[in-house]
Amino acid sequence: RKTGQYTLQHKSETASLKPHFSARLLILKDSLDELQMDDYWKEVENISSSGSAGERGEGEVQEEEPQKIPEEGEQEEAWLAEAGLAQLVDHSITEEDSAVFLSTLTRTQAAAVERRVASVQQTLRRRNRQQLPNVRDIFRPPDKVKTETELNVEVAFSEQALSYRDNHQSFKVTPSPNSADDKLPNFKLLRDKTGQTRIGDLSPLDMKKVHRLVLVEMTALFDTSGIDLKPAKALKVKTKESGLFGVPLTTLLDQDQRRFPGTKVPLILQKIINHIEEEGLHTEGLLRIPGVATRVKLLCQDLESSFYDGTFSWQQLKQHDAASLLKLFIRELPHPLLTVEYLNAFIAVNNLPTKKQQLQALNLLILLLPEANRDTLKALVEFFQRVIENQAKNKMTLNNVSVVMAPNIFMFKGFRSKVTEQQEFSMATSTANIVRLLIRYQNLLWTIPKFIMNQVRHQNMESQRKQKERAVRKLLKKIAIERPSEKTIPEVRETSQGIIRVHAPQFSKISMAVQLTEDLQACDVLTRFLSQDSSLAVKKDDLCLYEIGGNIKERCLDGETYMKDLYQVNPTAEWVIRAMQR
Repeated sequence: RKTGQYTLQHKSETASLKPHFSARLLILKDSLDELQMDDYWKEVENISSSGSAGERGEGEVQEEEPQKIPEEGEQEEAWLAEAGLAQLVDHSITEEDSAVFLSTLTRTQAAAVERRVASVQQTLRRRNRQQLPNVRDIFRPPDKVKTETELNVEVAFSEQALSYRDNHQSFKVTPSPNSADDKLPNFKLLRDKTGQTRIGDLSPLDMKKVHRLVLVEMTALFDTSGIDLKPAKALKVKTKESGLFGVPLTTLLDQDQRRFPGTKVPLILQKIINHIEEEGLHTEGLLRIPGVATRVKLLCQDLESSFYDGTFSWQQLKQHDAASLLKLFIRELPHPLLTVEYLNAFIAVNNLPTKKQQLQALNLLILLLPEANRDTLKALVEFFQRVIENQAKNKMTLNNVSVVMAPNIFMFKGFRSKVTEQQEFSMATSTANIVRLLIRYQNLLWTIPKFIMNQVRHQNMESQRKQKERAVRKLLKKIAIERPSEKTIPEVRETSQGIIRVHAPQFSKISMAVQLTEDLQACDVLTRFLSQDSSLAVKKDDLCLYEIGGNIKERCLDGETYMKDLYQVNPTAEWVIRAMQR
């Protein structure tokens, strides 16, 4: 154990632990065959024996600074601060009006906030601080929620989970006799006529609102199952300020963007993935069979010195060596790809009672990841899917890829010194299952649920209403006239016989009149725009119709958005065609 090698004696010892985890393995029996976990432990052994890039004598070993044990209530205070609600327990903080944000919460989301506020208040009272208002005074009475019958994104996930818990509904997965990979339900999102909102479609201002709402919703979802998440703080480690391996994602992207503005995924990772795909994804045991350790270390050194000047000889790179470099890149990150803050939450997803709730939790957690981590993770799972699509030749199924990649994604630097052998064994199947879900449902996970979008729209409307009310009160005070304030309702621009105006200033198009019909979609508007000007050297796939203003800051529309339905949701918006931001 001390040498980091997995010997036969070690395998015998871990085998003796299996009875302690029989219940866990039984729960996940429909997920991963226990025998397939042999590949997991082989990968752990390969990781241990291969060492790290920091062993090349370049002074890259990270040193953790002593970490202060958080005081009681400190984690709840940090959670409230991240959710933008610090002013609920500290009135000296003057941030965005919390009442607007709180007015958009569902009953389960409000309950999650209440629990954290109450915990902080109890801690503050013990410190003999000033008496705080009762947490129940913060929230308005909850609205009634419709009963959810199918996988949908219109009702808050935590509300659906609460209904499941209260009604003791059963959720059974019917296993397929063909393949273990087929045992996962074939989840599909119900088509929303106002369009699906993908990550990257919204403006940064609205994404900030999304983050706050998702943090509360994610916590509420886990609360319904009695899972108390205690987010960890990122450790302060000494890291390299340049290079390729062992460099923080943000630092790596900064140096990439100086060369290629707009880069969202590290260039070294993109190049390794492209090389593997160009050489063919049919190599048997791709990702599973390790490259030669000494050769991989030499390749690592060559890349560090010659990647950016373009002199690295990619022709010499064998497929298994390239796959080993990819895995090395992931596990050498100073902070785990899934972040220290949310890593435990990703693992805890397995404790949720249904596959549907697990999928919903992963959707929320991906939305909480920093942009660099989220984009890099997406590039990886898309690559893993392409590997799986060639399983007839490379023999790498969904389960094979998940089992092999789990230790590389979850075993960050210093991980094994922080967990017991029993914990490590228990996590093996759990982490492999999470990777499996990330790959299988990637098309669903990188989207923003409609109920979150509705809350963002509601929050924007409330903010506008309050701003107008404040402006009216200021004016009335100025002219010394007291008059009861009336609720301001946004003005609705009537269309002339159902006609909207679409602008394209980027292409010198002043406006284009478009007749709204029941079946008119955003892609039809783009087609009509291109047909009116054949001189434009641009493809429809490179354009996006944007919804701007009204109850949203800015949103790139899904091509299958029904314009009349969206117009009814946001009648004061402007419609603008622009080149899509990649």
